[in-house]
Amino acid sequence: MRILLFFIFLSSFCFSQETDSLNVGDKKDSVKINQKEEKTKLIDDVVITGTIKPMSRSKSPVAVEIYSQKFFQKNPTPNIFEAIAMVNGVKPQLNCSVCNTGDIHINGLEGPYTMILIDGMPIVSSLSTVYGLSGIPNSLIDRIEVVKGPASSLYGSEAMGGVINIITKNALTAPRLSVDLMTTTWSEANLDISTKFNFGKKIASILSMNYFNFNEKIDHNKDNFTDAALQNRISVFNKWNFQRRENRLGSFALRYLYEDRFGGEMQWNKSYRGSNEIYGESIYTNRVEAFGVYQWPMKEQIISQFSYNFHDQNSFYGTNPFLATQKVAFAQTYWDKKLGNHDLITGVTFKKTFYDDNTPGTLSSDGVLNKPMKSPIFGAFIQDQLEINDKNTLLLGYRFDYDKIHHSVHSPRFAWKFSPNPYHTLRFNFGTGFRVVNLFTEDHAALTGSREVLIKSNLEPERSVNGNFNYIWKIPINERIINLDASAFYTYFSNKIVGDFDSEPDKIIYDNLKGYGVSRGLSMNLDYTFGFPLSLNLGITYLDVYQKFDGENEKVQQLHAPKWSGTYALTYKFQNALTIDFTGQFYGPMRLPVLPNDYRPEYSPLYSLANIQVSKAFKSGFEVYCGIKNLFNFTPDDPLMRPFDPFDKNVDDPINNPNHYTFDTTYGYAPMQTIRGFLGVKYNLK
Repeated sequence: MRILLFFIFLSSFCFSQETDSLNVGDKKDSVKINQKEEKTKLIDDVVITGTIKPMSRSKSPVAVEIYSQKFFQKNPTPNIFEAIAMVNGVKPQLNCSVCNTGDIHINGLEGPYTMILIDGMPIVSSLSTVYGLSGIPNSLIDRIEVVKGPASSLYGSEAMGGVINIITKNALTAPRLSVDLMTTTWSEANLDISTKFNFGKKIASILSMNYFNFNEKIDHNKDNFTDAALQNRISVFNKWNFQRRENRLGSFALRYLYEDRFGGEMQWNKSYRGSNEIYGESIYTNRVEAFGVYQWPMKEQIISQFSYNFHDQNSFYGTNPFLATQKVAFAQTYWDKKLGNHDLITGVTFKKTFYDDNTPGTLSSDGVLNKPMKSPIFGAFIQDQLEINDKNTLLLGYRFDYDKIHHSVHSPRFAWKFSPNPYHTLRFNFGTGFRVVNLFTEDHAALTGSREVLIKSNLEPERSVNGNFNYIWKIPINERIINLDASAFYTYFSNKIVGDFDSEPDKIIYDNLKGYGVSRGLSMNLDYTFGFPLSLNLGITYLDVYQKFDGENEKVQQLHAPKWSGTYALTYKFQNALTIDFTGQFYGPMRLPVLPNDYRPEYSPLYSLANIQVSKAFKSGFEVYCGIKNLFNFTPDDPLMRPFDPFDKNVDDPINNPNHYTFDTTYGYAPMQTIRGFLGVKYNLK
């Protein structure tokens, strides 16, 4: 009935179908071209992530994708983790069907290979990749920049698969008041509210608060487990921007996050936390972040950046406690110097991580004493961007990192951009990547207790070599342009650390791969705004991600890496400020972590998660929006193995369990939330 009411509300909006020209698409670089001689021009966005310094997107030799906040508002979500699914080749992957933890995959590579930056700072890493992503509200976003492929020469470890840089709002230009309230027919409630304060003409501060609450136990598939994890979360964000002489940079920001999350059996309550009577996964998260940038008051462009985060996790996975604390401090200073047609950047970095938990991962070698991890890493980098002529730009980079465990790590980088004419741009990037792994902070399967973790040997840091070819073709059609963006990529991994889920059903066995890993594929994005007020954005990605072991000919396909995937977004704007958005993603079959003699399919089916939204903007600053999520009502079958025996008390029953199946939470590959409606209202005071 509630879904039907939403459909009625949707149809009541659609009373006018007068057409109007659509001036600006939702990607910032998509605009209507009115004059023939300007057909190939785009809004020249300023990007940061590809080369660490602000520069026009058209001149960057590194392919950077830009997505504005308006783009993500086509399908409103309460956090970055859900919103990023709209980006082609980027997949938020659920890793647990109980507590709904997840990470973000780029081009099929697991979440720990993706570096998440906030305002260019490595805020989200290690421990926070498990639950920190869902705590970043969309209200903070000004835009998101995505670079696919290794970026270790600029950002060090954890940037092997790519970089997602979340650029937060500038307090100097933010609205005086912004409110966004949304609810769904699943009783989810999300509130974003922010206000701006001016202190004279040169200092401004934005104070933002996000509150998300979902507290209704729902079990549509009747397995006695919650279909979606209950969450009670608050995030407070405060940012200061300073207008300085000669437009020198200056900003400082603080954010606090608290989350109480639970998934498990329907009859669970907090009195059962940690007990073996009723199964539940209960996670308390406390997190503090601070980051800022300061440009020195001198003629030379010398810029310092810093960040600090404190993350505390208090959790139980059934009877298994996981108590962890992480502190990460990061500082970077670089010098930006223009010498003729050379654009030089050189800098030094320092990162120190303190990590402690209650697992064997932080015990001394004799297994007796607690030994927290304290890992300072020193780095230095240099980069030269050379504009050879109007058609050719070359970038050369090199980074050196050193720590006491892995000693010296070298990361070279090469990029070349060739634009023979305004219609065509080719970019080639080559780079290396490295990553130091902490399994207990990155692999949720190691925490759930459903499998024993076995580490075979001292793990060496992973290394990779990557090549990426990007081609942009602007195709004039009458007075408009089709934007075609295609890429081919290849990454070769050595020392890759893999989890063996197959050899023994009750264990996860970690070791450096005796062989190599490969991630290769093709992706394509297409943007077009029609002569009538319809804009279209389509993306498709083909992946082949696998490992190959020494002495064996067979390739082992990567888990949760679909061969085919894609995104779609259609927007129709009526003359009366009424907009309809139809968005979604589709995923081809992906390999799943099945058990021996498993009755569940080894590969998932082809499926799509589609959404529709109708929104109406008013001159007063109000906007009302509503719609349907998961329009095709898709949910996975059998996401849990033996949900009726989560503590494996009867796993050895020869009659009822002859295959010795155990409780397993890792099979789920898509959300269990069924079709549901949503309704929201926004207000912006300029």
